[in-house]
Amino acid sequence: MAPKPSKGSISFAFFVIVCLHLCSSYGKVSANNDPKIRGMFVFGSSLVDNGNNNFLPNSLAKANYFPYGVDFPLRSTGRFTNGKNVVDLLGELLKLPTFIPPFADPTTKGRRILYGVNYASGASGILDETGAIAGQVFSLNKQIENFENVTLPEFGNGEDFGKSLAHYLFVVGTGGNDYTFNYFLSRDKDSSNVSLEAFTTKLTTTLSRQLKRLYNLGARKFVLMSVNPNGCTPMARTMIPMHERCIQSVNRAIHLFNTNLKAMVDEIQLELPASKLVYVNSYKIVRDIIKEPSSKGFEDAKNACCKVPSIEEGGTGTLCKRGGSICSNRRSNVFFDGLHPTETANAVIANKAYYSNSRAEVYPMNIKQLSQI
Repeated sequence: MAPKPSKGSISFAFFVIVCLHLCSSYGKVSANNDPKIRGMFVFGSSLVDNGNNNFLPNSLAKANYFPYGVDFPLRSTGRFTNGKNVVDLLGELLKLPTFIPPFADPTTKGRRILYGVNYASGASGILDETGAIAGQVFSLNKQIENFENVTLPEFGNGEDFGKSLAHYLFVVGTGGNDYTFNYFLSRDKDSSNVSLEAFTTKLTTTLSRQLKRLYNLGARKFVLMSVNPNGCTPMARTMIPMHERCIQSVNRAIHLFNTNLKAMVDEIQLELPASKLVYVNSYKIVRDIIKEPSSKGFEDAKNACCKVPSIEEGGTGTLCKRGGSICSNRRSNVFFDGLHPTETANAVIANKAYYSNSRAEVYPMNIKQLSQI
């Protein structure tokens, strides 16, 4: 006959059972807080391009040389910064196991596309004609076409495939080049231009159609990145020598676009059932850094970290000199070249986009919340 358990052993067994139950419940709660995102499809310009232009032989907008990538594990991949761009950093926050591969790389197929594809192209814009000055680039329309005609047939089809796409983020970061390499460029050549307001309306109307096209292809979760305050970049400041402040005409145009972009979040969501859109106000995030750099851990918010040759010197006024000098402490600079943020500045944007509870920075929710839906 088995011995009768003592009260002490019964109490201990009860404690173990309760503990296991609580621990099990705690694990389930924790799992519910994990991202439900399988990957990202990325569209836009150089701020989110991770090497597509490397494979465009006639493109002048390339970052496949030193000092680009000086702090990146794979060195100069075509990212327009010293290390990781904002998409790389968002991928880490979403716990994706690998960097998102560029579409134009011939090896981006098969298992490499399981976590998404990056279609972004430096110097491109919302409008097809934007970026012509940089030679061959993938416009946003072409990027969406590449997603539809090349990636989707390989990725899958049918009802299960449609449900699968709902677990991917569609990140769109574009619009700045439509002003820099289109609107303001044409104003210098032609006095009969459309007004800033009319041009901006054209941009946002076109972008709205493009987002709806992605929705019809299966996109459900969108992250819309605002345009950064390009009037405060080293490139903009060189336009007016000895000018210490940001170029307000540039920032005014971008602010108008960003205002329309944020309004689009509510407007489009009403038209697209089961969709969720998040607006990331990187304009405000970067502008706040520039206003008080020291409080954000930066020392230089005006100058490029790398040597940027002017047009008179044979450069672009934007990109780093090939093999040129760079600042010793990249973490202290906001800008790496004439336009693009350093990895440290990108990290501020990515963390705000993912964690911020300020509706002035992310609207109507942050990316972490979006990833758990």
